[in-house]
Amino acid sequence: MTESSLRKEELDRVTILFCGDSGDGMQLTGSQFTSTSALFGNDVSTFPDYPSEIRAPAGSLAGVSAFQLNFSSMPIHTPGDTPDTLVAMNPAALKVYLPKLKPKGMLIVNEDAFSDANLKKAGYEENPLEGTELADQFRLKRVPITTLTVRALEDVEIESRGKKRCKNFFALGLVYWLYGRPLDATLRWIDEKFSKAPQVAEANRRALETGYRLGETEESFAVSYHVAKAPTEPGTYRIVNGNEASALGFATAARLAAKPLVYSSYPITPATDVLHELAKLKHLDVRTIQYEDEIAAMGSAIGAAFGGTFSLTGTSGPGVCLKSEAINLAIMLELPIVILNVQRGGPSTGMPTKTEQADLLQVFAGRNGESPVPILAAANPADCFDVAIEAFRIAVRHMTPVFMLTDGYIANGAEPWRIPRFQDLEPIEVAHLSDPEGFLPYGRDNATLARPWVIPGTPGMEHRLGGLEKQDGTGAVSYDPDNHEHMCRLRAEKVDRIADFVPEARVDGPQEGDLLVLSWGGTFGAVYSACQEVRAKGRAVAHLHLRHLNPFPRGLGQVLSSYEKILIPELNLGQLAMLIRARYLVDAVSLTKIKGRPFTISEVEQKIEEMLS
Repeated sequence: MTESSLRKEELDRVTILFCGDSGDGMQLTGSQFTSTSALFGNDVSTFPDYPSEIRAPAGSLAGVSAFQLNFSSMPIHTPGDTPDTLVAMNPAALKVYLPKLKPKGMLIVNEDAFSDANLKKAGYEENPLEGTELADQFRLKRVPITTLTVRALEDVEIESRGKKRCKNFFALGLVYWLYGRPLDATLRWIDEKFSKAPQVAEANRRALETGYRLGETEESFAVSYHVAKAPTEPGTYRIVNGNEASALGFATAARLAAKPLVYSSYPITPATDVLHELAKLKHLDVRTIQYEDEIAAMGSAIGAAFGGTFSLTGTSGPGVCLKSEAINLAIMLELPIVILNVQRGGPSTGMPTKTEQADLLQVFAGRNGESPVPILAAANPADCFDVAIEAFRIAVRHMTPVFMLTDGYIANGAEPWRIPRFQDLEPIEVAHLSDPEGFLPYGRDNATLARPWVIPGTPGMEHRLGGLEKQDGTGAVSYDPDNHEHMCRLRAEKVDRIADFVPEARVDGPQEGDLLVLSWGGTFGAVYSACQEVRAKGRAVAHLHLRHLNPFPRGLGQVLSSYEKILIPELNLGQLAMLIRARYLVDAVSLTKIKGRPFTISEVEQKIEEMLS
């Protein structure tokens, strides 16, 4: 194929889905393409999709791993609805993800993997590559990826199995050529990653370059595509996923208060990477402690907060269940602790690697007695940084545990993040009383109702804490019924007053009209994009995204009353809708989904059109 025979097409955006066996390196392939596209100047959004089994049988449907990414010359907020290109490394991956590929989309398959044994594992009675159905519906490209990879590495001195494992870089090189991506960043990554294994580095480098050259020479790839750079604000950017951004936000919050950060946790999917990331930040006075179980981790968090540090614990839904009694103790003690819940599919062990938003009611009321806790939720990976800082700001200002909610979609998904300057961030004010004159352990700040945060051992300010009801002011154990009701109402009012310190509800779109779409957490991208699409058609639809779920922001009731219809999309069976209907007496309509996958833009758009019509 000559240069003159090659056509190049300009595209605004492209969605690619890499899929294969969990040992095929699809997450690495996708993350390398993402980083390269971000360095090129595109806006990017990703959705890694892991199998729930630690190591499902090779070639099985349960063992398929995938990575979807959307890169664009304009701002984007989701990893895309349907892939333009699907790269399937084996029959199981093809069977699981082919239904997502858009009609006439490009389908690149590793035909070497379509053996009788693999076809049987995937449930195919016949080889789908042999008929005409795939070629009629899609732009099918059958490539012997494994064979070509091994042939390219004939003189590289690594074992045969190791050569075959390089096939993901061959596929990556081919797709790099297809979409005009440079190889430089990935070649540098290979050299750094395998600096102590030069033969492995050479194998991966050669596989990448050979895949790229196949695109240049193979006549069936007669068209390549170009996606221009996206407009961005000046600044320094990096690709960040939600867990990374959360960790950076928590560490930054502690530095803004000149405090050490103590992270007490027990590993659990999909929150474990927060522990990994914070463990790298010892130089920022971050201490990470892995405990034997969730109960111990929560007890440690209480001790760290009592000792005067910025105290953090992280988990997922099942871990919150185990922490609940100790969280209630922290509420009674009125200590500042941030509890990160990276939600996943439930109930019980559920679907550990799949996303869900079904823990809202659990964190809202999943404890005995009247036990209110502030709740914040991040909207996307980059937003986790800001929400982490705000969670600690609220915790120490109001002396209360605070829940921060993300989910598997946000935690593992990635996007460009503009790194802020530390000096531009608002400091977090922390005051530890040291004058014993007039000291009361449960005395109150007039504005926030927060009690004092006293460092243990401060002379003249010794006091006892425990889980029994407190006498107002003195903190002595009290069984007085009037005092108990007073304290329950006081703790509730303390949480309610947080609304006076956070922004009012703000609507994107018309300030009144036919329909308001209310979202929270990781539904932001799909809902925001769907509302934009519908407004572009001349329909009057507004969007309000909630970061604060307890208390709700000021003015929310007035906003809700300004629209005839309310739609609330959630990855649960309608938990926010239940709270909104109960609190504001509006006939909110739920759009629910609990399939372990985020909403697509089209799903939300279809429901909006249905309600408007």
